[in-house]
Amino acid sequence: MTIPRAAALAAVLVLGVSLARAQPYPAKQVRVILGFPPGDTVDILVRPLAQRLSESFGQPFVVENRPGATGLIANEAVARAAPDGYVLLGAPGSSLTSSPQMHARPPFDALRDFAPIAQIGAFGYVFIAHPGVPASNVRQLVALARAKPGFLTYGSPGIGSGFHLAGELFTSMAHVRMLHVPYKGGVAVLNDMLAGRIDLMFFSLAVTQPHIRAGKLRALGVTGVKRDPLLPEVPTVDESGLKGYEMTGWHGVLAPAGTPPAILDRLNSEIARLLQTAEMKQLWAQRGMGTPSVTRAGFAQVIKSDHEKYAKLIRSAGITPQ
Repeated sequence: MTIPRAAALAAVLVLGVSLARAQPYPAKQVRVILGFPPGDTVDILVRPLAQRLSESFGQPFVVENRPGATGLIANEAVARAAPDGYVLLGAPGSSLTSSPQMHARPPFDALRDFAPIAQIGAFGYVFIAHPGVPASNVRQLVALARAKPGFLTYGSPGIGSGFHLAGELFTSMAHVRMLHVPYKGGVAVLNDMLAGRIDLMFFSLAVTQPHIRAGKLRALGVTGVKRDPLLPEVPTVDESGLKGYEMTGWHGVLAPAGTPPAILDRLNSEIARLLQTAEMKQLWAQRGMGTPSVTRAGFAQVIKSDHEKYAKLIRSAGITPQ
């Protein structure tokens, strides 16, 4: 009698998980999949962390970039991977909490298909303009946008990304109309921004700070509740006239749901230790990142809370999932 394919796969999965539990973890290479290209914000955080994990565990933690669909391709691949700790996901919060909600039938359930391991960075965005835009601050930009409805363009790494929704929240609160231009990743949108092909964008300060310092981009405001120490002279969007405006982001590491708790705990403990070392704190500070220290349960609550927050924003912005 031929064993049905589904049953055979289930048997292999159970055997694989049993072997993973029987052997010291990790016993072989661990793949960390990212849904964005090299040089993107999550990439510049996960790579040094993966290197330190390789050193700590004595096994390679290899970063694999699978860009596309605002991170959803990589997320789906990890959600469907064997829950044995050898395939992990490095992801920005938006690819779990907002991007899936832009799809009528998302390929995974962000709240059920993943086991949160650790939040590895928290940050605010910076609202930037190309120097050719005749506005040096948020108030001037709002006045320009109101005078020319639909004339200004703002780019993002993709529909449903946190940077896209930062723009949606801005246009809603400022009562202006601007044209959103989605790209396939942050590197592409940043390159077009530097070339002057788009006017505005919300993005990570970690990536844009060198261009701002060089005068290639102009910082109009930061999106956190207080000014960023990397750009203390730049006001928040809130203090620039849009009272109550706040958008922040984070990055995290997750595993497929069903991964043994012992593996999750070991990864969480080591990542938390690494993030508190002087070396990593300095590196994170240079990239405009906080180093949150949360439990796995605390990280799961962050995901749930942001999922609910973005659901409300998507509804209030009148965005229809496609």
